[in-house]
Amino acid sequence: MQRRSSIWNRGRRAAVAVIAILFVSACAAADKAPAAAAIKAAEDAIAAAKASDASKFAEDQLSSMDAAVASAKAAFEKGDYASALNQARDVAAKAKELPAAASAKKAELAKAWADMSGGVPKMVTAIQSRVDILSQSKKLPAGLDRSKVDAAKSNLTAVNQTWTEASEAYKAGNFTDAIGKATAAKNQAAEIMTALNMQPPAAAK
Repeated sequence: MQRRSSIWNRGRRAAVAVIAILFVSACAAADKAPAAAAIKAAEDAIAAAKASDASKFAEDQLSSMDAAVASAKAAFEKGDYASALNQARDVAAKAKELPAAASAKKAELAKAWADMSGGVPKMVTAIQSRVDILSQSKKLPAGLDRSKVDAAKSNLTAVNQTWTEASEAYKAGNFTDAIGKATAAKNQAAEIMTALNMQPPAAAK
């Protein structure tokens, strides 16, 4: 009697195990189609983002999302559809937010450029005027000598070159590069003004 009971218990446990395996397999299979659809949706969302300003103003985020989609695909190939589904859905949601974020970043950079495009040329003009006056002066103010004036002339040429490169980058739509070069020109101009005993604008400090 005990033997029959033991056999019956083993059989029941085996049946439960088989049912559990079948249940897990059925659940995994149920996630396959949604996971494939989610990966496709993520790829479409990334493609749409790349067609917007995000290609210029959110490059790092796009690269991260490409890697995330690749990870979702790898999980899908291994049959881990639940993981693939979750990863793909997360990417799609973030990718849809990128165009708006990129547009905001573009507007921010455009404002920064507007501020500097009004300030840096004025600094250059002021420096050039100061250099012209000092170059014609027979006696320089205290704290200045000819070497400082000559250095200012040379450095001002570098500022003008950097500003020209910044302007060209901006016209080409490379806002980030333009702001970087414009900032460098502003800092160079501020250093020259300080060396010539001039007061740099508050915005340049």
